[in-house]
Parts: sequence; C-alpha cells; structure tokens
Amino acid sequence: MQEPKSRSAGSYFRTKSVEQSILDTEEPEHGLRKTLSAFDLTVFGVGAIIGTGIFVLTGAVARNTAGPATALAFVAAGVVCGLAAICYAEFASTVPVAGSAYTFSYATLGELTAWTIGWDLILEFALGTAVVAVGWSGYVRSLMDNVGWHLPDEWSGPDVAEGFGFDLLAFLLVLLLTAILTIGVKLSARLTAIVVAIKVTVVLIVIIAGSFFIVVDNWDPFIPEATPSAEVSGLNAPLVQLMFGYEPSSFGVQGIFTAAAVVFFAFIGFDIVATTAEETRNPQRDMPRGILGSLFICTLLYVAVSIVVTGMQRYDQLSVDAPLADAFKDTGHPWYAGAISFGAAVGLTTVCMILLLGQTRVFFAMSRDGLLPRFFSRTHPHYATPYRSTILLGVIIAIIAGFTSITELATLVNIGTLFAFLLVAIGVIVLRRTRPDLPRGFRTPWVPLLPIASVCASLWLMINLPAETWVRFGGWMIAGFVIYFLYSRSHSRMHPPNL
Repeated sequence: MQEPKSRSAGSYFRTKSVEQSILDTEEPEHGLRKTLSAFDLTVFGVGAIIGTGIFVLTGAVARNTAGPATALAFVAAGVVCGLAAICYAEFASTVPVAGSAYTFSYATLGELTAWTIGWDLILEFALGTAVVAVGWSGYVRSLMDNVGWHLPDEWSGPDVAEGFGFDLLAFLLVLLLTAILTIGVKLSARLTAIVVAIKVTVVLIVIIAGSFFIVVDNWDPFIPEATPSAEVSGLNAPLVQLMFGYEPSSFGVQGIFTAAAVVFFAFIGFDIVATTAEETRNPQRDMPRGILGSLFICTLLYVAVSIVVTGMQRYDQLSVDAPLADAFKDTGHPWYAGAISFGAAVGLTTVCMILLLGQTRVFFAMSRDGLLPRFFSRTHPHYATPYRSTILLGVIIAIIAGFTSITELATLVNIGTLFAFLLVAIGVIVLRRTRPDLPRGFRTPWVPLLPIASVCASLWLMINLPAETWVRFGGWMIAGFVIYFLYSRSHSRMHPPNL
C-alpha cells in the first residue's frame, strides 16, 4: 500500500484499506471475540432505542409542537433514520470492524475525517450515557419514594440538592455496567435481552390497555392549527432561523417537522449496532438485519404509543415529565402508571449500557489505529474485551453522571449523531466509486440518490437545532483537531516513516 511521502494536504486524507482494517482484527492482542447473532444485534438496537424518547418526549412534543400528529413526527424522524440505516447496513456488512462511522470514514474519506467523526462519537456516546444514567436515577428515586425510601438530597444530584449534589445512583449504575461490559459482550447481550423483554412488554401494555381508554374526540383536531413558536433570539434560536430568517411554528404541518427534530433523540441507538460488527459471527448477513430490524420495530411502537396516549388524554393536557404514566392516572388506573414507571427505569438501564458499549468500541478502534494511545486497544486475555478502555471510560462517565445536570446538553447528542449519519451517507457514494469490486453483503439501493437524500434530511434536522448547540459542538471539534495535529497524526499506524 503506497503512502504519501510528504506533508502535503493529501496526507491528511490517507485512507486505511478495507482489507487492512479487517486484517487488524486478527491480531491476537487487539481482536474481539465473535459471539453475536442477528437476534443479539436486534435486541441491542431495540434496547438502545426505546428509552427516554418514548417515555418522556411524547408528552412534551404533543403538548407544545404537534398535538396528536406527534405520530407523524415520529414517522418523519423514522424516515430520516431509515435513510441513514440503509447506508449503515451497507458499510457494516462490507467493513465488519469495530468503530462504526469512524471505521467507515477511515476507509473512504480519509484519516482526518475519520478522526473528526471518532472524536464526535466519543462526545455523543459519553454525554448520552451520562444523561441517560441521570434520567434512570430520577425514575428509581421516584419508585423508592413510593415505598417510603428517601435518598438524601445531597446524594440525589445537582438537580435536587440546593448546595453540593452528587447523583450516587447514576454513578453506581455506570460502574456496574462497566463491570458487565468488561466481563463480556455476550453476557451484556443476555442481560439486555431480558431487560428488553420487560421494556417491550411495558410498551405493549401501554398500547393494548390504553386502547380501551381512547376517547376519539381527543384526536380532534389531529393536526392543530399552526401558531408561531415562542420568540427566541441569539444563540437560543435554531440555526435555520439565524441563517434564513425562518420562523419555526408550533402545530400545523410545519409543527410536525419541527417536532421531528426533537423526537429524533428517541431514535438514537440503532447506529450503535454497527459498532459491534467485529463481534458478529456473520456480519454480512446479520448486520443489515439487526440495524434495519431494530429501527423498524421501534418506529412501529413509537407511532402506536403516540396515537394511543393522545387518544387517552387531550394533547394540551398531557404531562411533560411522565406522559404515559400520568395518562393512565388521569383515566383512573394508577396500577398501570406504576408498571410504566418500573418499565421506564428498567428500560433506561439497557440504553445506558448500550451507549457505553458503543463508546468503548469507538475508542478501542481509534486506539488500535494509533490515533489514541495503543495501550487502550489491548483486549483481556480471558474475556477478549477491550477492558482497559472500558474501565477508563466507565470511571470517567460515572463521575460525569454524578455531577451532570440535564439541560440543553442533550441536543449535543443529536447533532453528533446527525453528523455521523451525514458522513456515512457520503462514504457510501465514495466507496462505490473507489472500490466497486468489494463484496457487499447488503447494497444500498438507488445510489447516489438515496445517500444524497439522507445527507439532506440529516442537514435539515441539524439546522433546526439551537445555534448554541453548534457553538458547543464547534468547541469540542476544535479541541479534537488540536489533539490530532499534536499527537494522533504522528502516532497513526498509517503514518509514513519519513514524515
């Protein structure tokens, strides 16, 4: 393989061949054990996707933005994710290597782009894990309060305590999940299967039981009349408003698309399936099934839940904090509300674990390539897991979760994911032109039209996020570039000896 022989601009876009990426997985001390099946991947996907979004966002979006048409907002967001999922499926079956969008970008768009997306994914998964852990802690404290157990405010997190606050439950959850992932991904898959079964059962209870309490008049009007959104300015305004003078609206047809940018958070997780490609027994066949299957199942459940809940209770009366549970309370069925709260707490456990799994696999892949210290890419001699990076990241994220207050930071997870979607779609087009000879277990149809549609859809949702989110995201990216030019570029395994 020829490398650039000078510090030219081209050296920043050196690619790592697909063959070399696959060959690296065969190194005894830097390879992962292949144990996952299509069922495991689908369970991982469903376990990651169904969480905060379906249990919390439904009420806020229906009440403030879309009304009963929230179901259509979930469909719109699902379509955006579906376009990206098809692109992910081709890459994951063609380049079955840990790292997801990072690895795909390295094989197509070059090292600098790969570093950019890897650094982006580290932020996305770390922040997502911490935020979900804090959300889980809140549900558990609520359940504890119901039985008379009260955790002191100073150990309930900064959102509860007036002075010093540390979220002990969130901290302990991340440490426990770190231990599980260190022991083995197959163990985590079995645990996830059990928890996902409980979570899906609770969702089905909402759909089936709630359908008996639907009042058809609550759906009238299904698409409420459009009204101007609350006036926002400066960095709090969506980027699209600052760029084009576009004014987002609540309700109406435009409200559906505005809502889609919000409920997109509910779909984050299916892309994590791609991070486990290296640990899949038959990635060419099972990766597309796991990615597309989990997304399809969750989209159906989201649409059904939103239709039922807005039928049970009028959209402008839905709770923002716990819309599903409170809808049953409103109809005089508190037992169902308790079961839903339990399901939410259990469900967030798997979301947190799978986000942490994705984080460790991206970090592992970057370390194995030399962009991060190679020390962290050694796998455990018995468990064959990247235990060093798992323990490091687990401890750091546990501390972050202990001190995290849930604010607009969740939008950083959205923009990071959409950026990854965008680059993967571009990568499909590039790899089709540069390596048409590669065997592909799954082929994205209508290339380049479908990937271009995925790029446009992702960009549209990105510019609907607040400008402040773009500023924070830019700051993180600048820090990443500094690390790349000071360390990663010269330590890369693709680095030519004479540079």
